[in-house]
Amino acid sequence: MRNPALAGIFNGNMRFTGAYRNQWQSVTVPYRTMGLSAECKMLRGFSTGDFITTGLQVTNDVAGDSKLQRTQVFPVVNYHKLLNDDKTTFLSLAFMGGAVNEHFDVSKLRFDDQYVNGAYSVSNPTRQQFGSTGFTYWDASVGVSFKTNVTNNVSMYVGGGLFHITEPQIAFTKDYDVRLNRKWGLNGGLSAWINNMDKIVFYTDLFIQGGNQLLQGGGLYTHCFDENGEEGSLSVAVGGAFRWKDAFIPIIKLYTHQLSIGLSYDVNISKLTTASQFRGGFELSLSYTGLWKRLAESLEKVECPLKIW
Repeated sequence: MRNPALAGIFNGNMRFTGAYRNQWQSVTVPYRTMGLSAECKMLRGFSTGDFITTGLQVTNDVAGDSKLQRTQVFPVVNYHKLLNDDKTTFLSLAFMGGAVNEHFDVSKLRFDDQYVNGAYSVSNPTRQQFGSTGFTYWDASVGVSFKTNVTNNVSMYVGGGLFHITEPQIAFTKDYDVRLNRKWGLNGGLSAWINNMDKIVFYTDLFIQGGNQLLQGGGLYTHCFDENGEEGSLSVAVGGAFRWKDAFIPIIKLYTHQLSIGLSYDVNISKLTTASQFRGGFELSLSYTGLWKRLAESLEKVECPLKIW
């Protein structure tokens, strides 16, 4: 998640999203990621016009010969404070935290002493010992965002987040005090309707962790095949994103009623291009956005401050 405080920023009051990503198959054993998320908005704030988003994000990564896996289960709570009478400007504060499990499969690894007379056999013993092949730790993040409608047709947001607040230990053995550095994030985005049927969206992020930085951003142009605009029955979006000195990502998305499906591909432009031949990996996403009837009447009183992606 780019920022926990961006949870709940969509039209409707519930959203379910699934994604699958396959990376680096052209270079080595592919790095595969699967993710599921759910968000639900509820009008139960401390003041009139405030609302709360609750959600859950689950991801699973599998990488390398050892089948190194990382599974994250992160609930999130985001409080949206109304700042104006038009119900278009909100300040949001969010907390996200949960459990992370990492483990690998030793049986998938080969060691030098398992080669006898140049021949490998899984039955050959190895002197390599592992105190642990898995561990679980707790992680937590916070975020803040400001969202507003600049005009009737233009919306924007800015925000920031702090990830890995406690700098959890991430070593497979307690003999080594290896910590996950805190990560800072800055986010911004703009959405503008050109007319009743065409919309453009831009976003950018900057992440800083330890001595490393990641700058990324992108944009989409959306055409609606119905004069009702975003509420039309069919829309198509095309665009692209970038990660500085790493990849360019062409994107296409199809919206129909409450469903959307997206496909993107990482075109690698880093120093790894000699091996990757510009091939990174594809990502497929599917999302459902809808209204829970019991909350629909109340949520109609709150105008979504940003119509993003």
